[in-house]
Amino acid sequence: MSRSFTVSDFDFALPPELIAQHPAAERSASRLLDGRQHPPVDRVFRELPDLLNPGDLLVFNNTKVIKARLYGAKASGGAVEALVERVLPGTREVWAHMRASKSPKPGAVVRFAEAFDAEVLGRCGPDNGLFHLRLSGDPFELLERHGHVPLPPYIDHGDSADDVRRYQTVFAREPGAVAAPTAALHFDEALLARLAERGIGTAHVTLHVGAGTFQPVRVDALADHKMHSEWFQVTPETVDAIARCRAGGGRITAVGTTTLRALESAALGGTLAAGERETDIFITPGFDFRVVDRLVTNFHLPKSTLMMLVSAFAGYEPIMALYRHAIEQRYRFFSYGDAMLLDRRT
Repeated sequence: MSRSFTVSDFDFALPPELIAQHPAAERSASRLLDGRQHPPVDRVFRELPDLLNPGDLLVFNNTKVIKARLYGAKASGGAVEALVERVLPGTREVWAHMRASKSPKPGAVVRFAEAFDAEVLGRCGPDNGLFHLRLSGDPFELLERHGHVPLPPYIDHGDSADDVRRYQTVFAREPGAVAAPTAALHFDEALLARLAERGIGTAHVTLHVGAGTFQPVRVDALADHKMHSEWFQVTPETVDAIARCRAGGGRITAVGTTTLRALESAALGGTLAAGERETDIFITPGFDFRVVDRLVTNFHLPKSTLMMLVSAFAGYEPIMALYRHAIEQRYRFFSYGDAMLLDRRT
């Protein structure tokens, strides 16, 4: 009989000083906890190519983080902070989280960065928790010029020029994310070249990571939690690359939980299918994985949906043991932290 989990099962005590506030000096110099066997092995991330076999395939999320955080003021002078959650394609409109002493009403105009205006069109999104805004220019251009890097809530410093560079993967192509696919932050050009030399293939999906990735689970029973929705795309080229890898006896490694969510969402019909759509997939222990054999991932927040995902993938007890080891060995946690390598539990 399978175990029935509650949110508290995924809690753990993390010393605050292990929350990484800045990235490693070099991307591939981060630590890598090789959790494929017991006991786990402490490694350096740049060793990854030697841990994979020629003919294997790494799949990355090529989303690009936008400078989604904005500061402005209402006509009354009251301060407003906004975090753009989504840019609506082909329009000047966005969905955004907004913080103000008094929420602006439909028709109100907010001036951001003393540079451009946003008209409030109304409320939108899950539970009407977001604001629908129309900007006075192209959203991507305005955000790039006047926005700030949307660093996660557990990073306690303002964004800097270093964050502009390092809170972004070296292969980011498709703008739209408000949080980085952090497992991919460890890859640099030299490491990608080494993978190619080893005969390890690469492919890409796009999943625009939303701010909901940081939202706590506020219910105790997992079945009662409603996941946030994110847009993703899996191309025919990536489907073909995965099929070729499988045919040749290779293994599919997802770089990050966002890549895994995109691939497994695209295979919910039974086979991996190309296309684009929204996903609110909630992966918990007992999930039937159809695509991903191996996972590269950072260390996640206690009681988070991502802790539940990695426990579904590698097993609850093994994951909790790996986290205990990581804390004992002083690994660095969360977005700017270290990584681990996991095999799918069979």
